[in-house]
Amino acid sequence: MTVQQDIHSSSIPDLCLSCAARHRGVCGALDPDHLTRLAKVSSRHQVEPGVELIGLGEAVDSYTNVLSGVVKLTSSLSDGRQQIVGLHFAPNFLGRLFKVKSPFHAETATAVLLCSFPRTVFERMIKVSPELERRLLKQTLNELDAARECMVTLGRKTALERVASFLLLIARNIDSSVDPAAKSACFDLPLTRADISDFLGLTNETVSRQLTRLRLDGVIRIENNRHVSVDSMSRLERRCGGRHATTFE
Repeated sequence: MTVQQDIHSSSIPDLCLSCAARHRGVCGALDPDHLTRLAKVSSRHQVEPGVELIGLGEAVDSYTNVLSGVVKLTSSLSDGRQQIVGLHFAPNFLGRLFKVKSPFHAETATAVLLCSFPRTVFERMIKVSPELERRLLKQTLNELDAARECMVTLGRKTALERVASFLLLIARNIDSSVDPAAKSACFDLPLTRADISDFLGLTNETVSRQLTRLRLDGVIRIENNRHVSVDSMSRLERRCGGRHATTFE
């Protein structure tokens, strides 16, 4: 179920003033006039977990800022096997610019708050705003770095290193209000065990064994099978086996 709320104002909307995307996301590149113009054609959506936002090959008529929660991008084979190829956290921009059809499948991994706006309006703003273009390029390059790091994770890291790298990724990105340099973290896993397995190329049993190993070693604590506490981020980082693309700034 989706709830929409139009945000119209003759000046910068109040909702935009306190919005993460306004201060640290792509909308921070817009001057007040462009921000107001975009707000007048935007809508906010509260979406439940497990809802498809866009399917592979569907026409792209809008773009979205992720304001809270996690969105997963997936690719599927003809026999139904699935690979999670990316995760979007707040305040990421969701959408493939200048594509008529979506090259990926996007689904909510958790409850999310989204702000969507028409593709045509936003692409016109890119043409007249070098700073907006620069921010979008920066996010694209960060996603490329993360994809390359994922190649290393899937191709060379051990099962333990893969699970530790996943936990570090979540710890550093799931809450946009937390300092990325924080020495500890607490969070709820945004993916099911099956989704984590798809993301890391492991079996459910292997993921569970490695989580148990990290717990027994005192690297993490797990409550209610989903809530994870990390007392020492540096200790978790040492279990990751090398460099990590864990931020999406």
